[in-house]
Amino acid sequence: MNTTAHETEITADPTVPLVRIVREFDAPAERVFRAHTDPELVAQWAGPRGSTMHIDHYDCRTGGSWRYVMGGHGEHGFHGCFHDVRPADHLIVQTFTYEGVPDGVALERLQITDIGDGRCRLTATSLVDSFEGRDAFVSSGMQSGVREGYERLDELLAG
Repeated sequence: MNTTAHETEITADPTVPLVRIVREFDAPAERVFRAHTDPELVAQWAGPRGSTMHIDHYDCRTGGSWRYVMGGHGEHGFHGCFHDVRPADHLIVQTFTYEGVPDGVALERLQITDIGDGRCRLTATSLVDSFEGRDAFVSSGMQSGVREGYERLDELLAG
């Protein structure tokens, strides 16, 4: 499969405290969905280059929960709950909490859509409780971590 570098679009909505991420992949929706739901795969690509991930637990099913610690650029813990996981629809709805800001819980929705020719588009949204929280989320370095993580996912999918 020919892998082309794709731009990761990250935008802050001006009307609600929401961050939207859109990214295309040169892989079928099923493979990209699996890379988001299989903890062994998630640990291989999520986060910025040079980081490592220790997964405490990752029960990716409706009603399940997750927690991992990201290392390599300091040590940072994250956790959440899976509210809705629908493999047939390539949909994940979950909460996301950075343990350094335990009151800053985001509601995240990740949808992977088949766009033909063995390719797909991921659209993810993170809704937080305030514009200040959203702006802190964006300025935290998440943009480079998301972009580099999806570059690493491209490499994993091509391998």
